[in-house]
Amino acid sequence: MPHPGVCVNIINARHLKDGNGTITNPQKFLDQDFEQLKQYCMIKQVRYIDDMFPPDVRSIGTGLLKADDLKRVVWLRPHKMVPNPMFELDGYSRFDFGQGMLGNCWFLASIGALTFQNVILRQVVPHQTFNEEYCGIFHFRFWRFGRWVDVVIDDKLPTIDGRLIFVHSKDPTEFWPALLEKAYAKVCGSYSDMNAGTPSEAMVDFTGGSLMGCGTPQGATSDNTVLPNGIVQGHAYTVTGVKQMTSQGQPVNLVRLWNPWGEREWIGDWSDNSPLWQTVSPQEREMCLSVADNGEFWMTLEDFCRFYSDLDICCLCPDFIDGNTSCHWKTSFYEGRWVAGTTAGGCMNNLDLFWTNPQYQVKIDELLSECSGKQGEKNMLVSLMQKPDKRNRRLVQNLHIGFSVFEVTEEYKSLKGKFPASFFNLNRPVYQTKTYENAREVMGFLMLKPGEYLIVPSTFTPNETASFILTILSKAETHVYENSDGHDHEHEEVMQEDKGTENKENDENKKTFFRQYSDKYEEVDAEQLQRLLNENILKGDMQSGGFSIDACRSMVALMDTSITGKLNGEEFIRLWKRVVMYKDIFFRTDVSKTGTLLLNELRNAVMATGKRVSDDMLNLLALRYGASSGHITLENFISMVLRFNCMSQIFGKLSNGMNMTLLESEWMYLSMYT
Repeated sequence: MPHPGVCVNIINARHLKDGNGTITNPQKFLDQDFEQLKQYCMIKQVRYIDDMFPPDVRSIGTGLLKADDLKRVVWLRPHKMVPNPMFELDGYSRFDFGQGMLGNCWFLASIGALTFQNVILRQVVPHQTFNEEYCGIFHFRFWRFGRWVDVVIDDKLPTIDGRLIFVHSKDPTEFWPALLEKAYAKVCGSYSDMNAGTPSEAMVDFTGGSLMGCGTPQGATSDNTVLPNGIVQGHAYTVTGVKQMTSQGQPVNLVRLWNPWGEREWIGDWSDNSPLWQTVSPQEREMCLSVADNGEFWMTLEDFCRFYSDLDICCLCPDFIDGNTSCHWKTSFYEGRWVAGTTAGGCMNNLDLFWTNPQYQVKIDELLSECSGKQGEKNMLVSLMQKPDKRNRRLVQNLHIGFSVFEVTEEYKSLKGKFPASFFNLNRPVYQTKTYENAREVMGFLMLKPGEYLIVPSTFTPNETASFILTILSKAETHVYENSDGHDHEHEEVMQEDKGTENKENDENKKTFFRQYSDKYEEVDAEQLQRLLNENILKGDMQSGGFSIDACRSMVALMDTSITGKLNGEEFIRLWKRVVMYKDIFFRTDVSKTGTLLLNELRNAVMATGKRVSDDMLNLLALRYGASSGHITLENFISMVLRFNCMSQIFGKLSNGMNMTLLESEWMYLSMYT
């Protein structure tokens, strides 16, 4: 059974804290444990069948195969196709495989690049065989949105007439490419979810070293049309090498490319049969030229720039850009979420809402002498990646995303909590993404002098909900923290419940009123409290029928310091004062004058009670107490603040002015939600 939605962030935080999600300790995709499943199959002497990615039409997906072809698909294990299947033969090579009926050249081009990086390849493709302890189960590892995941599959592969219909090896006894493709199809949701993409997407999922891919522009149609010069339109290739040679006394820069089809090559200058190869030395010709229709070819850098529109480079560190490998780049990694109505303020076209976006404050120290280099060179790389909320890749709708960087001026350096709208009205960004792109990831490479800055990731349009990952790589020592500052007990204001006209005389009047409704022990239970609130204290102020009996039971539990299951006179008066105070705050912060709080008014209302609230907690409060219409009623607001105030006081005492532990945060989250 999947975990409840409210627990996902807590579980992920705990996993990260425990080191889960690293390459040495990857998370188990869909909670499937490879070792446990393999051990079970060996004990039971059965071949593994993956019920999470079953060998049937659901895993093929829709719209990929014709109905007649789909009926002909038979899922076979490798030993049913060949007598002696092998996981790999003589190592891993880009020439091992060719593309099948699936339009996933982007994925295969990335595998081709992966074969040049043995260390990364072994991270993605663990050593496995069909011999020792074989029971039909395999596993692969991918980097997915900030975490390495271990993906388990069975080895039943889709075939027609006994032949693989998707990626296939040149040697029919080798199966690592087909099994790797199946594992990635499982991650994407189905084989059809892999249809069409960019090499950069798959290269990031294989992340590690320097992988390079490229692509040609789309032609008049979506078909992969082969041009007279041999280049395929709308197609992904792998960059497999670069070389400077001397031809006829002049230097020439060449680029080597590979077509994942395993055929169809460039036939222009410096192609396999080009006479220009006779103008270089025999040693260079012997080293570089291979006359074979294997999909790989050379062309000049000028022709590459002419016929290719995209170049994707995936690496762990951007030091290759500035050529300085002596300086170690520091990495900071943060997960966040835009939630409609609370933390999704859109771009700076919406200044009244922009401040509600997640904010990350960055302090940059002086560069070390060996890293300083030239004055004004780039020293920070910021990456913003949006995370899908759906498993099936074809259902993911990328939002237009970007980010802005502001220098923190002197008067705001001591500010605690989110920077208000006034800051953004007075200050322009020192860096901003030029355009908001509906891409999985956007990046900015910039130069920031030592000082304090604010990074604000956002969608282009307000009130769009999505999760994201913000990654900051910096040459200098950098201190980053999420800026919503929800648990700063030291700076919280103390609510004064006896201000204004709330005096002893009024307390006596309240006690007199209370006795008219209390029992002989001068106590009220939840049902009596419900009548008091709905028919007397808040009569005429509520729009949705008043407090429920469950809400009143919760209030009794929160205010019942004598632990009798009821409220005595003092406990009731303390509750009454808070209810009236929260009611006043509610109507004061209801600037839209609707009689309800809009979600974007919620933060100000909570802060008016004397509490700061983090973005994560604000989103949780909106989810728990808000209606689907995006409004919060007076009754829900009062119930919410009573519980939030109680939990804050408990953990304020537990943490003794220090940050709460993860366990305390978890308990508070669950206490607020349930």
